[in-house]
Amino acid sequence: MINITTSLQPSSRIRRRQALALVLLVVCGVINYLDRATLAVANEYIRADLGLSLGQMGLLLSAFSWSYALCQLPVGALVDRIGPRWLLGIGLVVWSVAQAAGGLASTFGWFVIARIALGIGEAPQFPSAARVVSNWFPVRARGTPTGIFNSASPLGVALAPLCLPPLIAATSWHWAFFVTGAMGLMAAVVWLTLYRDPVHQQMSAEECAYLEVAASRDAAAKPVATSWLALFRYRTTWGMMLGFFGSVYLNWVYLTWLPGYLRAERHMAFAHVGIAAAIPFMCGFAGALIAGWASDRVAQRAASPLLGRRNAVVVSTLGMVAFTIPAALVESNVVAVACISIVIFLANASSACAWSLATVAAPPSRIASLCALQNFGGFLGGALAPVLTGYIAQSWSFVPALLTGAGIAFLGAMSYRYLVVRPIPEL
Repeated sequence: MINITTSLQPSSRIRRRQALALVLLVVCGVINYLDRATLAVANEYIRADLGLSLGQMGLLLSAFSWSYALCQLPVGALVDRIGPRWLLGIGLVVWSVAQAAGGLASTFGWFVIARIALGIGEAPQFPSAARVVSNWFPVRARGTPTGIFNSASPLGVALAPLCLPPLIAATSWHWAFFVTGAMGLMAAVVWLTLYRDPVHQQMSAEECAYLEVAASRDAAAKPVATSWLALFRYRTTWGMMLGFFGSVYLNWVYLTWLPGYLRAERHMAFAHVGIAAAIPFMCGFAGALIAGWASDRVAQRAASPLLGRRNAVVVSTLGMVAFTIPAALVESNVVAVACISIVIFLANASSACAWSLATVAAPPSRIASLCALQNFGGFLGGALAPVLTGYIAQSWSFVPALLTGAGIAFLGAMSYRYLVVRPIPEL
């Protein structure tokens, strides 16, 4: 009989597989968010070239999020049934072609279609990543790898204003879409070539014991008869959807409008905007990594993994609210960027904790499904944020737009606190 202490220690082969999986997820995630952020970085060039208003740009920025959010509904169940390798690989191809198609856009309508296709292609990324983590890591050690794959989001957004403006200046905004699209196609080949899910028949007894502990709540291999729609019967599902709506809404106010906000509201020179817009998302990169590690420590000491990870989400989201208020109201650009940096740090901490929360709140066979439903709620907020922000800024200013985001995030934190109280049983 295998000692449980031994079985909880991964072999060197499993450690290598875990490390490879995380490296691949981070690379794909960085490209994913570079593609999303390209439109925000090229905002002024595209508006001038296509003659778009702030309101139209808000609609264009949100087109991705609507299709992305709606595709979360089926994609989680597909990840649970088909597996992350093929679904993410196909998604990489689709979103990369759609990104390159954005570079060919000459009208507002064409650009909207390209962004909708981008959202469809990118939909499998994070449910697949959550499934990979649940396949390869034990329940109480999922925070750190979740933080690592989530760190790709702010890293990609931070790299975009540093890497893309020189390319745009040397060529045109069209080439920013072409180059990032080509990067995604190369990543698809690498992902499909290198990534594999655990195969127990090819592993030692000790490795199987470790993975059986890791998968004790997962039941990943067997088919499931009950529809994922049954998850909607539980208030935990609704709390996670509404909570992530608030967190992602405020995060996407900054993700889609930060360069434009710094230029239009705070009158920063274009040469300074790239650095000023990158700093907060570098802080977000650190936030995702630190939160992932810290949430594992909290979960190990909490009454239950669910309560520990949920409370981390609530505290991080309330911190976003607290620092958005001075970010909107202070006159100093330096203080405003510092406050925004803290908000983005906390936003990515909240996101990392929310994704790890989903892996312990879900029933064993529905981890990707619950992750996707939470992400569906989040990206309804992500879809609304750029549109509402654009129209509020156009009608008044960015100050009430930021304060509106803070209010919505506060309601999201309360949803997590009072609705997410126990795990969902096996369906």
